Order: sequence, then C-alpha cells, then structure tokens
Amino acid sequence: MHVPGYSALMNDPRAIAELNDRSREIFRQIVESYLITGEPVGSRHLSRILPMPLSPASIRNVMADLEAAGLIFAPHTSAGRLPTETGLRFFVDAMMEIGDVTSDERARIEAQMRAAASGHTMETALAEASALLSGVSRGAGVVVTSKSNARLKHIEFVRLDPTRALVVLVSEDGSVENRLLDLPAGLPAGALVEAGNFLNARIQGKTLGDIKREIQARRSDMERDLDTLTARLVEAGLATTVGPAESRQLIVRGQANLLDDLKAAEDLERIRLLFSDLETQTDVIDLLSRAEGGEGVRIFIGSENKLFSLSGSSMIAAPFRDGSQKIVGVLGVIGPTRLNYARIVPMVDYTAKVISRILEKGR
Repeated sequence: MHVPGYSALMNDPRAIAELNDRSREIFRQIVESYLITGEPVGSRHLSRILPMPLSPASIRNVMADLEAAGLIFAPHTSAGRLPTETGLRFFVDAMMEIGDVTSDERARIEAQMRAAASGHTMETALAEASALLSGVSRGAGVVVTSKSNARLKHIEFVRLDPTRALVVLVSEDGSVENRLLDLPAGLPAGALVEAGNFLNARIQGKTLGDIKREIQARRSDMERDLDTLTARLVEAGLATTVGPAESRQLIVRGQANLLDDLKAAEDLERIRLLFSDLETQTDVIDLLSRAEGGEGVRIFIGSENKLFSLSGSSMIAAPFRDGSQKIVGVLGVIGPTRLNYARIVPMVDYTAKVISRILEKGR
C-alpha cells in the first residue's frame, strides 16, 4: 500500500524505476532485515532467505547495482549492506505493505483515550496518546497542540497588586490556565469584575481566537458598553492569553524506549543527539506542524529534515481535528530510522482519528 504525500529523494529515479523483480526482492530483504535487526545483510545470508535460487555471486552483482542507484551502502569494508535514507524513502513510498490495526488494538486505543479524556483534561488524553504510541514503537511518542484551541467556559481577572492581575481561563475540558497581566494606570476598582462579566457573557463554547476576533470586529459595541480603561483591560487580557510565544505545547513520552536495543557506541551517540533534538522544543514543534499541511500520515526520514540531520532519526505523524474539522494538533512517533513503519503508520493514523472523534463529540 502506498502512503501518499511524500517527496522521494532519489539519486537516480530512472535507475530505481527500472529495478527488476529480482533486484526489488533483494532490496526488500535488505531493508526488512535492517528494520528488524539494525544489522548489515550479506550476500550469503540473502542466498539462504530469498524465495528464488541465486548464488552469492549473483546477489553481489545485484547489490552493486543497488549501491550504484543510491539505495544501499556498505558501512564497513567487506561488510554486508544497509539501506540508505534514499533507500528507506523508496521502500516506504513504493514497496511497503502497510499493516492494519486489529480489532483488539482498536478497542484498546478507544478505551484508553476515552478513559483519559473522561473526567480529566484533554491534555491528559493527549499525554495518554503520546504514551500509548511510545509503547507500540521503539520511539518516543510526541503530541503538539495549540493552547488557543480550547473552548472556554469561564474567565476571571484577579488583582495581585495595584499594577498586576492574573487572568484565569477555565476551558470546557476542565483545564485551567493562568496568565500575568499588567494593569492600566488608574484602573477603577470594579473594572476587573466588569471585564470578566463582559467576556463571560460572550465566550461560552468559543476559543480564545474566536472571542478575540469577535471583540475586534465589534469594538464599537465594547466601547459603548465599557469605559475606556476597562475596554483596554479586556483587549490586554485577550492579547496576553493568545500570545504566539506560548500558543503551542509539546508533550513527549517514552524517551527511555530510545535507549533500548543499542548496538554500538555510535548508537548511543545518535540517541544523545536525538535527546538534544527533543529538548529543542521549538524545532520539534515546527517539524510536527509540517504534518498539518496534508491529509493522513506523514513520514520524515533522517536528514530529509534538518532537525534529524545529525541523529539520523525518523518521525511518523498525523493531524487531529476538532468538531468543526479544523486541524488543532499533531501526534506521532520519533525514533531511529529503523522504526517499524508498517505497524506504526496505521497506529498513528487510528489514534489521531480517535482523538478527533473525542474532540468532535466533546468527549
């Protein structure tokens, strides 16, 4: 099954397109063995596992052609062969058979997601989704979502001192968020209550972005209903809560999985670099946000993305939507390039759909 939406990075597209059945089968065996073991595959081993009778010498000739096409390489002199990133991309785009999520797995994902969302915040459910995905892969589960997409239930302004107040936001999913706000000089004593009442009469079921746009569009109504300083307080409160610097949040679970099954010292160095990548939250959020641009699952392999140029990692990600079918976040898995793509792709896809259904129905 072909997974749409990926741009292949081929050294020689014509040579790859002209691979015969024998070459494709040898290439498939090299890739699938790498995804299972992480080890190079030699011609003698291939001669024993191929479904067709071929001598090691014949296999070596085919491997030389695959190497010339940029699909495989030899990590050491006289060693077996491993797929290149180009080879992995070709395999994922053109040859991989995507598995399916079993009925038992579907039921387990549904139950875990709904239990996490019921009686808890949506952030709890997303953290559970991240942990679940880390559990079915050798990677870290990741989720990025917009804080400004929560539908509001209540807003309150609490004075801390003469110059500062706290903006308290309570969302329909039960989450509470606080923001510090500088107060205009000379603000009347009752302005905080008045500003809260004005917003609470209008925010039910709306996101922060919705209410901000509505206030801007109906500025004349606000200026008529409120005095100038209180109107300024309302605008300042909304601006504080939807500031771009903190509009996205990243949830990562299962990083310890990345330390399992290390083969050599270079593996440990690669994982150290990946941990460093994950700590650079802005770059991870930017990468995950790229998965919002298309339908379905996106796969990013190794140096195709600058974030993973040193650690040689991969990411499988899919967007999820709210009740209005607006994309409000992305979830996925980050791990070594030998992730089990055929298994993880459908798991990520199905988990994203479950989260979308929960958001659509308000849990």
